[in-house]
Amino acid sequence: MSIALTNFARGRLFGAAGRIQGVSAGDFLATLNSREPEAVLDGYADFCKLHVHQNWTQTACQAIPLSQQNETRMRSAYEARADGELPVLTRWLEGLTPERARYLIVILYSREQMAREGEQIDADWGIVGCLATMQPHETPMAPITLLRNALGVEEGGSGVPLDRVAYEESVQFWSTHANWRPTEDEESA
Repeated sequence: MSIALTNFARGRLFGAAGRIQGVSAGDFLATLNSREPEAVLDGYADFCKLHVHQNWTQTACQAIPLSQQNETRMRSAYEARADGELPVLTRWLEGLTPERARYLIVILYSREQMAREGEQIDADWGIVGCLATMQPHETPMAPITLLRNALGVEEGGSGVPLDRVAYEESVQFWSTHANWRPTEDEESA
């Protein structure tokens, strides 16, 4: 099985505010293609698989529990993940130093799904994201991602209908957690 780094994931994972730390995009991809995952989990659709790896990078946990101590560090903005997507309200914590993640959960889409979404890849699977977690299981997709997916490929989603139970579980989790980002000063340091 071969894995490619998609254009969608490259900027999000390795761009200026990239989530993957301490390894280049090329080395990250080479490791994924040479190392067996600890587990392979089914994703939210038949075309999606999750490869669970022990974290070999310096990448920190993404989702942080909300507390009275960090609520003043919450930021928000309307953002699109890629050109052509509708901007949606996004929130995050900044100015924190989260723990190094224990696991990287690489989100893969099949070559066929990548083609449906307008990106041809020369591999069986394409990386569309990566979760950095303390546990070897998936963090729930954000509610807006579930909604975007249901809107279809034309709006930056995957075309998978909304699963109400998954949506409610997502709301429950993300009501008590937020992703983090470094501040602009931390990014340029």
